Amino acid sequence: MDEEIKNVQNEDGINEETAEETTANAEVEEEPIGNIKISVDVVSTIAGIATTEIDGVAGMYGTFAGGIAEMFGAKKNPSKGVKVDMNETTATIDLYIVVDYGVRIPELSWEIQENVKNSVETMTGLDVQKVNIHIEGVSFEKEKEEKIELDSNVNETPLPTVDTDEDSMDDEDIQD
Repeated sequence: MDEEIKNVQNEDGINEETAEETTANAEVEEEPIGNIKISVDVVSTIAGIATTEIDGVAGMYGTFAGGIAEMFGAKKNPSKGVKVDMNETTATIDLYIVVDYGVRIPELSWEIQENVKNSVETMTGLDVQKVNIHIEGVSFEKEKEEKIELDSNVNETPLPTVDTDEDSMDDEDIQD
């Protein structure tokens, strides 16, 4: 950390030199025992997870390279599609999402905004100023899965029932 020396007047009007710490990390919270630094990546991860918890979100919109990496076995990145701007006490979050076909986008967006704001504020103590939603695509996968499930149910033929009650069997039904 850098120290900056400032001249400050005390109660008696006498100039005193004071050392004031400045830091490049805006996400620092002073505590009596030490500092707490919350990285932008942590806030991005919290926001990404809080977004994907909401029904109607098909996924987060990321880069082409990130998508290729996931196809080849790289871990899913929970902060994919999340941009966070932070200063000392506030954050603005931009979410780039893909929604399921058929959802009401304004209602879904509001629900995402509330969940992300509450999650980030509760876990970090930051004041979330804005949660901006950018709808980047619509997914038809859920609809496709439901159609496949319906089609498979229609094609299933019921199995014939077999009467196993011994009283209903005649001697003629039993062949040697």
